[in-house]
Amino acid sequence: MLVRAANLGDLEALLALAHSAGAGLTTLPASEERLRERLQLIEQSFAGQVPQADADYLLVLEGVDGRLIGSSGMLGAAGMREPWYSYRMGLTVAASDELGVYRQHPTLFLVNDLTGATALCSYFLAPEFRSGDTPRLLSKARFMFMADAPQDFSERVVVEMRGRSDESGRSPFWDSLGQHFFRMDFARADYLTGLGNKAFIAEMMPKFPLYACFLSQAARDAIGQVHPDSEAGRLVLEEEGMRYQGYIDIFDGGATLEAQRGQIRAIRDSRTLLLAIGTPGDEAEPYLISNRGRDNCRMIAAPARVAAGTLVVGAESAERLKLRAGTLVRAVALNA
Repeated sequence: MLVRAANLGDLEALLALAHSAGAGLTTLPASEERLRERLQLIEQSFAGQVPQADADYLLVLEGVDGRLIGSSGMLGAAGMREPWYSYRMGLTVAASDELGVYRQHPTLFLVNDLTGATALCSYFLAPEFRSGDTPRLLSKARFMFMADAPQDFSERVVVEMRGRSDESGRSPFWDSLGQHFFRMDFARADYLTGLGNKAFIAEMMPKFPLYACFLSQAARDAIGQVHPDSEAGRLVLEEEGMRYQGYIDIFDGGATLEAQRGQIRAIRDSRTLLLAIGTPGDEAEPYLISNRGRDNCRMIAAPARVAAGTLVVGAESAERLKLRAGTLVRAVALNA
């Protein structure tokens, strides 16, 4: 398995991934025109030709046969060109000593608190590869890139997890809230946000605080939860120190996880080491290894061991990284 920078040559394969992802993956829309435009921006971002406010990075995962089986991305600084909306969960208390009433009401506030944060996005992995170390490789590879280019990313890192929806693409949170302000189903709204219309749709939402008790029970149950297909991805991110702090997606109610960039385990604990080619040994543990490239970045997960300032890997691992012995690499244990 190999993670590398996406490019325009991946358009057809990424379009197929987007179709298979279904509703909820707004940053990977099943639109050839939109994906082509995004890939052009992605190539410029990896080349360092785009300001942080516009930067968009996408990594793709190649299977052993070279087929594209997954993607994961990051926006340099979200919400710097158009508003980035979230709901922040709060609490409103109603009390009366005279009536003997004390009630706490969970409340949703429409906010732009996450503006400027680096946003992880576009994570998708074909279902047949969602076991073993593959999800960790695809998700955590983003942190290795960020560790080598900290100047291009914000101190705060967030990720809007895909919220709950059923097999037909219906979201209980949307049906109980957004549906009342837009005469369209969730799948349609989700598709439009993927085409860049999220700010417009968000501006049609009510700005005043919303009492969660007015939502359906299914919608309340969806707040801060994630889609079953995203549960494993959430656990991987929580391994790295990202946490739900009360922010949710405005459309499907999915949890937003966040952390300070310097406190993310793979960034904090990764080291630059000289690559050595040899036999890692039976006691070798899986390492996440990056060639430290930018537009030619390549990352793998492979057995390795650290010895006297070097990272010892097998010849096959060095070949996948396209590196020779003596080259500096960035590495960290794959598992927290």
